[in-house]
Amino acid sequence: MRHITSFLKISALSAGLLMTSSCELDIANPNAASDLEVLTSRDGIISLSVGLRQFYSTSGVEAAYLYTGVTGREMKGVATFTNVLELEAGGTALPTFNGNILGLWSRMQRTMSMSEQILENAPKISTLTGGTLSGILAHAHLFNAMALGTLATSFEQANTQTSKTGNVTFKPRAEVLAAAIAHLDEAIALVNANPISPEFVSLVAGPALNLKNALYAMNARYNLYAGNYAAALANANLVDPTVKSEYVYSTLSVNPIYNTVFILGYYRPRDKFGLPAGLFEEGDARYPFYMTDPSAVVNGDPVKTLKGFFNTQTANIPVFLTDEIKLIKAEAILRSNGSLTEALAQINQVRTQTSGDPFGVHAALPPYTGAITREDLLLEVYKQRSAEMYLSGQKWEDSRRFNRPAPPGNLTERNRNFYPYPDQERINNPNTPPDPAI
Repeated sequence: MRHITSFLKISALSAGLLMTSSCELDIANPNAASDLEVLTSRDGIISLSVGLRQFYSTSGVEAAYLYTGVTGREMKGVATFTNVLELEAGGTALPTFNGNILGLWSRMQRTMSMSEQILENAPKISTLTGGTLSGILAHAHLFNAMALGTLATSFEQANTQTSKTGNVTFKPRAEVLAAAIAHLDEAIALVNANPISPEFVSLVAGPALNLKNALYAMNARYNLYAGNYAAALANANLVDPTVKSEYVYSTLSVNPIYNTVFILGYYRPRDKFGLPAGLFEEGDARYPFYMTDPSAVVNGDPVKTLKGFFNTQTANIPVFLTDEIKLIKAEAILRSNGSLTEALAQINQVRTQTSGDPFGVHAALPPYTGAITREDLLLEVYKQRSAEMYLSGQKWEDSRRFNRPAPPGNLTERNRNFYPYPDQERINNPNTPPDPAI
């Protein structure tokens, strides 16, 4: 049977529709432009590019940040809906028919499919040239890479491209990360060869997304995940720490975390970033930045009320945080047996910052006073990442990379190691691998 993503047809109008619920329905619109019109016209490709970012920043971000945040114990499922209860329970209680797992899988597949359509068809349009074309292609590469990165950090195996003609094949997560990095490398080469045009910024990216900076940041992130420490450090050094990149929301296209947490009431933040005793540091100014009262206890777990970038319907969400780059540098240095002094300097820049962060996220802690060993400094990086990048879709991956306590013996920092594959994928695709035990 044909892979499920082959049915996710995109048009200039439907690409802009925002689907933030756990169910996704493609309803034919007789007034919408045809695929042929979209993919063979300048205006169609531009509209599809805008729709790609809108789709990922709403439906994609909801799944990539919230669902994995529950699994990584940053958030707690508090609703009585079956999907939420199963995600919260994790372990063997998370079934292959869970709607949230299907939502994460299918939303990343849709992001990839839209990106692939742009990459295949934009170069064929004679009126797309120079920095406008390079920007559109690099923009598609960026979102394709982020979808692949989310799949690689959620599943043991995944496809690296979608298919219109048959069943996709699965590859180990190391190869999926490598594919994400390849997209980012190609995007960077494109914009270096043909700098992004003002027209691309005006028509596609908008002023809130600095595309080149975001490409370097994502390349640093995924090279770190992949264990390519020299490449992670090289890309991190190219990120401009003064420039913000954000997903932008409005009353018509609302912040998806706000919508799911405050309007639907499905999740609440676990107190103290969900960190176990001994890892949360009192006096951390990021705690009141991300969380506030009223507090509560739900099934024995203390929860707070969410703040930060998520407590209004029009709050922008960072594509990445500036201090993530410092912590990438520190981790890359430590894992490649670099200078402990240099790594500590990066950590202390994060710990002691009281002002100057473009997003206003400051720890305001004293300098690190613990043991200066590679192992102890890596634990400190994990602690700082857990607070600094709270609810950014990275905690679950971090808990594995830092060898934190794991299921089935311990569910305090993650309740699954990887997700099972959705039933719908397995039914449609005989190439689907066996599910992980937990």
